[in-house]
Amino acid sequence: PFPNSSDLSPPSFILASIPGLEAAHFWMAMLLCSMYILAVTGNCVVLFIVKTEPSLHAPMYFFLCMLAAIDLALSTATVPRVLSFYWFNTREISFSACLVQMFLIHTLSAIESTVLLAMAVDRYVAICHPLRHAAILTNAATAKIGLVAMARGVLFFLPLPLLLLPLPFCSSRVLSHSFCLHQDVMNLACNNTTPSVVYGLTAILLVMGLDSILICLSYILILKAVLRLASWKERLKVFSTCVAHIFVVLAFYVPLIGLSVVHRFGKDLAPLVHITMGNVYILVPAVLNPIIYGVRTKEIQRRILNLI
Repeated sequence: PFPNSSDLSPPSFILASIPGLEAAHFWMAMLLCSMYILAVTGNCVVLFIVKTEPSLHAPMYFFLCMLAAIDLALSTATVPRVLSFYWFNTREISFSACLVQMFLIHTLSAIESTVLLAMAVDRYVAICHPLRHAAILTNAATAKIGLVAMARGVLFFLPLPLLLLPLPFCSSRVLSHSFCLHQDVMNLACNNTTPSVVYGLTAILLVMGLDSILICLSYILILKAVLRLASWKERLKVFSTCVAHIFVVLAFYVPLIGLSVVHRFGKDLAPLVHITMGNVYILVPAVLNPIIYGVRTKEIQRRILNLI
């Protein structure tokens, strides 16, 4: 039962379901719930360990705490609503709730991208300018970087829901995902969406696009510095300090690129592909980040073993 006429202020959108797999919704929700519990537990453990261990009060671990807090907020802004859809078949989401969720997803993703760039710069300074590292990346500077990351995300992505507010929406209000994304909501509008398309693309390029380029540049400079070292043993030892961050960057950008490709070129793909890519984008980084740093960081490993 969808309305047949356009409405300037649509009462609700309809979250996507997978045709023919309605009977499996309970088990899909159990899988998502298990991943969500794992993400919340892992990131809370990281926050607790860094807070209670004075030896970890350093910029690299403060950035890791920011990453954990962002992953907690991003998964909590989406997964509970997805679970209520799968378990209780509450497919409708109000227009205002959809815009708020969309704003949170894009803003938190932008903040996470900025933090990943800051972590890359931290590794660059630590390897290429070790004597200046403590002077450049102080605790105060780290806090300021966190505030700049928040302000950057909000300022760039607050216009996205504002640009959608005046648009009329057509009779079909069925989304492609189990939560709200800008591209998805925008595609349901009946009117000219050019300003929204142009601004959304510009924001993505100036935040995630620019950050990814600068991260690559940081690692090119790091690689050049590492290759100047005398022995392969020294090179591997120095570069191993970057491995965890490289995996975390891949865990964030690969699902982001995959989701963008699906939206751009996957209009004829099955709904399962859209929904799966959306869930991967929301949950996989939040699950993997604490595991990656837990495996690769001896200080966190030791503290976890002490807790156990």
